[in-house]
Amino acid sequence: MTSRIQHTTFDARDAYAQSVWWCGVLGYVEDPDDPNLPGHEECMIFPPGGTDAPAESRGRLLFIEVPEGKELKNRLHLDLRPTDATREQEVERLLGLGATQLADHRRPDGSGWVTLADPEGNELCILRSDAEVSAQVSAQAG
Repeated sequence: MTSRIQHTTFDARDAYAQSVWWCGVLGYVEDPDDPNLPGHEECMIFPPGGTDAPAESRGRLLFIEVPEGKELKNRLHLDLRPTDATREQEVERLLGLGATQLADHRRPDGSGWVTLADPEGNELCILRSDAEVSAQVSAQAG
């Protein structure tokens, strides 16, 4: 027997604002039959393909309002790999959307990651794109 992840839940001070921010980061969408609105205490977002994707591959995110603010480092966070940009371009894009840089773990050889925080302080890491990783592997092999 096994289980599958139904969705990943984030505590939030403003569930709606967090859902909007993360939609912008990930290209996720709301459920058109149950849109998120300001003041909603629970806001679900879906990856592209949204509610039409098979349940086991949806990767949904749920933001639930809680009264307390974030105080400590997350025990769980998302590692993001840019799909159509470099790591540096994605870091700059997310900083422009309101993220804050917390740490820089980039290495001289190009590997590593950058740790950011979303507008409510939840950590996330930006990795290199697949193209960047492949280019490094090809350069090392050649």
